[in-house]
Amino acid sequence: MKVFNLRCGAHHTFEGWFASEEDYASQTERGLLECPLCGDKVIQKMPSAPRINLGAKPSVPANTEPAQAQAERPTTSLTETAGATGNEAPGSNELRALQAAYLQFARQVAQQTEDVGERFAEEARKIHYGESEERGIRGKTTPKEAEALLEEGISVMPLFLPDGIEGPLQ
Repeated sequence: MKVFNLRCGAHHTFEGWFASEEDYASQTERGLLECPLCGDKVIQKMPSAPRINLGAKPSVPANTEPAQAQAERPTTSLTETAGATGNEAPGSNELRALQAAYLQFARQVAQQTEDVGERFAEEARKIHYGESEERGIRGKTTPKEAEALLEEGISVMPLFLPDGIEGPLQ
């Protein structure tokens, strides 16, 4: 299994898991890769720090470092080390946290609303005027139709939900 750090044209970073380097290349050539945050299909592979599983931690000889000093010593992951050496942009940990929060929010929206697709404007009007039961909906509409809904006093908000957000993202 190959795990690559990927980035879209809008500089959103994410991981991609592939069976092999050839699998990654094949999916890239066929245009199957897209950013889970914005849907951009212009994806590039970024430098990655290897993750090496060494099993159990080696035992440390007793009395080599006082317990208080061990507790106060900061721990550093390979990702943090890579960022410190310039392989990652400043603030990339915060950016990853923001992206993760957005994906969690998008999943919650998808789980708690009904997808009415292209009928969004029609269904929003039915709910607003009491012709249909009140519930959370999502779907697609044109900017002109969204403006008309707002003028009628119907609250709408554009929100990008990546394809496949209702299922598990790998």
